[in-house]
Amino acid sequence: MIAPSTRSARSGKIAKLALMVGLALILALGLASLSATASFAAVDGPSTPSAPSGPNAPGEDGFSVEINGPDGGPSSAIITLIGITLLSVAPAILLMMTSFTKIFVVLAMTRNALSLPTIPPNQVLAGLALFLSLFIMWPVLTNVNELGVQPYIAGDLTFDEAIAVGSEPLRTWMLAFTREEDLALMTRAAGMENPASPDDVDLVTLIPAFMISELRAAFIIGFVIFIPFLVIDLVVASVLMSMGMMMLPPVMISLPFKILLFILVDGWGLIVTSLITSYQGG
Repeated sequence: MIAPSTRSARSGKIAKLALMVGLALILALGLASLSATASFAAVDGPSTPSAPSGPNAPGEDGFSVEINGPDGGPSSAIITLIGITLLSVAPAILLMMTSFTKIFVVLAMTRNALSLPTIPPNQVLAGLALFLSLFIMWPVLTNVNELGVQPYIAGDLTFDEAIAVGSEPLRTWMLAFTREEDLALMTRAAGMENPASPDDVDLVTLIPAFMISELRAAFIIGFVIFIPFLVIDLVVASVLMSMGMMMLPPVMISLPFKILLFILVDGWGLIVTSLITSYQGG
């Protein structure tokens, strides 16, 4: 047990310590307020702004963008700007002016014909369609690079001339796989006269006509792919109905036969080969 005198002594020390801490805090706050008031009173008013500096001389340091490089071609800043712009419109160019759409639609319809809506996944089909498109379009891209890109970088062509010359191989390739009926449809829709020759076809008319032709060809190929798998579904459904197994989904029985048939005929190889050869006639 602690004696009452000891308790009173300890409580007295704690009270003195608390009083000293409180006085120290009050003194610190008072000094801080006095210094802030003195510094505020020392400011008479807003300072006079300095005069603006003049522009830097051509030889001095500063930010500038040069249009032309030292060899007469475009500067690296302009090439970087054009590259960033092309990257922003690259998905539209890939979908509208290459074989990507047709290949992807055919692969997706093949997956649906096999009754496998998520196998292979969309990322796999898109990747396969992308690299097949690069394989098919590589000669065209090489011509575009040789006729338009490299002369523009070397300074032999202006930007407008490079666009006109570089787009010619791509326009010729799209014309080879566009039906005349689709071109006439888009020409009538635009209210323009029929072009006298393929050289008079504008890209504004050619691109949607090419897309319509590609979708039509993709659906024709998809219909042909669906027929043998549809026959398997009909045969399996008829057998199940004759056996009285009406509650059993026919897909559970027909799916292994579809996959077996697809493997035996090397389905992916046939489809990829057919897609590649369909672009060799142009």
